[in-house]
Amino acid sequence: MVGEKSVCIIDPGPDHPEHRERLVTAVADAREVRIVLTHDHGDHAGGVPKLVERLDCETWGPAGARYVERPLHAGEHVSTDQGELVAVPTPGHAERHLALHWPEAEALFVGDLLLGEGSTTWVGAYAGCVADYLGSLARVDGLEAKALYPAHGPPLTRPTEAVARFRAHRLKRVAQMRELLARRPNASEAELVEGMYGDAPPEAEKAILASVGALREHVLRSG
Repeated sequence: MVGEKSVCIIDPGPDHPEHRERLVTAVADAREVRIVLTHDHGDHAGGVPKLVERLDCETWGPAGARYVERPLHAGEHVSTDQGELVAVPTPGHAERHLALHWPEAEALFVGDLLLGEGSTTWVGAYAGCVADYLGSLARVDGLEAKALYPAHGPPLTRPTEAVARFRAHRLKRVAQMRELLARRPNASEAELVEGMYGDAPPEAEKAILASVGALREHVLRSG
């Protein structure tokens, strides 16, 4: 949450009664509340309908995302009493995905574009997502924020290093796919998964297949 009397709740989370009540209590003294989504995945937005009902507030976020009543486009502002939040389109993890730049704090809320730990997030949702993701990393890097706040995990207090780490991981995967396709241009997705990951755990198979398909599409599209 950003603000005290004029408050923005960013990605209120899943539909969990105890969590919802904590949010309602936290903004009890506010005169104005808005919900803002970075994207509409269930772990970020599932609790929106019931929270809106409790708070009688609007939901802002990427155009076309579920639950969004007020679309936010590039450069548009959301006002709080602790400063403006500026919408920065950051597709890749999801096609409709925003980061929120908080200039007064030299900070950026990045949703799932980056995670607080590790070097990767899931990128496989749609055709063109890999190129979009790399472009979004460049856009975030160009803002020169001093802190990145991901939706999962701790803050990233060395943004340049974090972006470089996530970029390097994605480019490594692209290079692996390029090499595999050079050797086996007619390989099936299952064969590509085996070539890149070995034996994929069954619970991750669907996500890995989508990620590998996105990498293949990216390499073929980029030549």
